[in-house]
Amino acid sequence: MAVAHMILIAGLIGCVSLLYATAGQAGGTAFLAVMAFAAFPGSEMRPTALLLNIVAAGFATWRLHQRGAIDWGLVLPVTAPSLVTAFIGGLFVLGGRAYFVLTGLLLVAAAGVMLLRRSADNVAPRQIDRLAASLVGAGAGLLSGLTGVGGDVFLTPALLTLGWASPKRAAALSPAFILCNSIFGFIAVLLSGQSVAPGTTFYAVGALAGAIVGTSIGLRWMSEQATRYVLAVILLFAGFRLLLR
Repeated sequence: MAVAHMILIAGLIGCVSLLYATAGQAGGTAFLAVMAFAAFPGSEMRPTALLLNIVAAGFATWRLHQRGAIDWGLVLPVTAPSLVTAFIGGLFVLGGRAYFVLTGLLLVAAAGVMLLRRSADNVAPRQIDRLAASLVGAGAGLLSGLTGVGGDVFLTPALLTLGWASPKRAAALSPAFILCNSIFGFIAVLLSGQSVAPGTTFYAVGALAGAIVGTSIGLRWMSEQATRYVLAVILLFAGFRLLLR
């Protein structure tokens, strides 16, 4: 692939990283959509998306922690069990078409939940049952490892559906969850024999630049409703893009 082509893809990744970061997401679904659009081999998409998640979510986690915006009391019980299941999911390699269909359907379903769960905009913080939180986190982690998506696109709709968090609160805990799951999933994916795409250094720079700008926008100007709608649109776009691959 020519360097100019890699730089163009890096620019697209930077744009979608910015959009995702406004809603607390690392951008894994959009990274996959960009790679699908650019006709990357399926074997390169999952590890590359996970690595870009690590870059974008790493910055967002640091920035949100600085602002005191992360609810670590909710992050820890959902994240700890997800690390094991993300690693297990990463060891399985799905066939090209099966991978696109499964990931696309999951993303579209998650978008539907985000659009319909309007009452979540006014959810007040409350105590969460740790066992239930662990089960939800484990399920999101498994899907993260299988698909190469950071996992929060599955966790956030679950949190809203169960009434455990508002969109803004869920968005604030997302980067830490994505970061941890992506690290474990990435290690497992490498062990399964897959590798990142050529030019990933360019793509990582784009993902980081987008995360820096998008996180600042999300902290200052995004409302609960806007956060939920941005997430839903993102999920729908990425899901249909993968289904139509």
